[in-house]
Amino acid sequence: MGNADQTKENQITEGVIWKQLLLFFFPILFGTLFQQLYNAADAVIVGRFVGKEALSAVGGGTGTVINLLVGFFVGLASGATVIISQYYGAKRAEMVDYAVHTAIAFSIVGGLVMMVGGIVVAPATLTAMDTPADVLDLAILYIRIYFVGITGNLIYNVGSGILRAVGDSRRPLYFLIASCFTNILLDLLLVAYCGLGVTGAAVATICSQALSALLVLRVLVRTKDMHHLELRRIRFDHRMFRRIIRIGFPAGLQSVMYSLSNIIIQTAINGQGTDTVAAWTVYGKVDAFFWMTISSFGISITTFVGQNYGAGKAERVRKGIRTCLCMSFVSALLVSTAVILGCESIFRLFTADPEVLRIGVQITRFLAPVYSTYLCVEIFSGALRGVGDCWIPTLICLSGICLIRVLWIALAVPRRPEIYTIIFSYPLTWVITSLLFVGYYCFFSKIRIVRISASKKSTVV
Repeated sequence: MGNADQTKENQITEGVIWKQLLLFFFPILFGTLFQQLYNAADAVIVGRFVGKEALSAVGGGTGTVINLLVGFFVGLASGATVIISQYYGAKRAEMVDYAVHTAIAFSIVGGLVMMVGGIVVAPATLTAMDTPADVLDLAILYIRIYFVGITGNLIYNVGSGILRAVGDSRRPLYFLIASCFTNILLDLLLVAYCGLGVTGAAVATICSQALSALLVLRVLVRTKDMHHLELRRIRFDHRMFRRIIRIGFPAGLQSVMYSLSNIIIQTAINGQGTDTVAAWTVYGKVDAFFWMTISSFGISITTFVGQNYGAGKAERVRKGIRTCLCMSFVSALLVSTAVILGCESIFRLFTADPEVLRIGVQITRFLAPVYSTYLCVEIFSGALRGVGDCWIPTLICLSGICLIRVLWIALAVPRRPEIYTIIFSYPLTWVITSLLFVGYYCFFSKIRIVRISASKKSTVV
């Protein structure tokens, strides 16, 4: 496809705002859905064919540790998505080229470093989290195999971020669909048929991630647009790398602090026993229906704001944020209702253990009704990242969510050590952080108090 055609196809700086947001949103949503199916396949097949100890091993603490390390890298790499979207909106092809090659180099080096770090550090972390003794060995085995293949995960995340930055949210969806079905087929083969248990689930995951990485690289190599990738030119441009890190580091730090606070929560949940750990693991799969929806809106508004900011369209940026908030609120209500009504049936897909079912349904019906209290956090932080305003939103999240969550676990849970006390930390911190974001956006943010220059060059980071 030629440069002109591709630019026209990916153009999101024109047209009706809600339509442009939805055209970008739905491929991301379906892609995230398949990402969750991709993750849930391990849990469903392992839970059914191996047992609740293995189910806890492929979720629970292992998922939290993986999110800690992978989330930090993806947060760092999000700086490339912001920069590419701004330069793409400003039609600065040379700068897009530098950013693309630097980002891919970063994913390769980051994958190798994380592979070593994950294999070495993760077992001690799982032990420190008080992972139940009947789960620990299986969890360590799963997480070590997972980190052997982590580079494919990072390349896919960076590559799909590049495609979304230029307005292409469809092909990352196609790659996730292919990866998801590969993972399910391999799970059935290795776990259900060959009886490899947790080992088979981990191998299936890293093989399917490697496939998605190869597919995204193929598209970047074949495109003729600004974001064309030449494999022989993959290297660090130090100036561009500094810019990527300057924007991405706050997001990476925020992700780490989220994960650390969740590790503390997971540790408290581990103290409730294997049934509660298994129920919380399955709840994470149910809960994903909300998070995949709201995160899709967050990714959409970041790219929308980045390209329109780069094009110098201030009022369109602000209208887009208001529109995205309204659409995400309606979506949150629909998802909450569906999750509350269908949670028991969903849980039965993962386990037939009556105690695990009982605990899981109680957790779901406690948290699902308050999902909408988180919306302002995701939409405003995504929009602010789109204009390069990263540090204050990060500090708001660190104080409003992470610090208060840790304090709640440290002070309230010892007084009343039950599951409801632990999980109340979520709505408590969502409400506080949303109020902080509303105040910052309305009175202090770069979007509200600074007039975006009509000069494309001066608006780009």
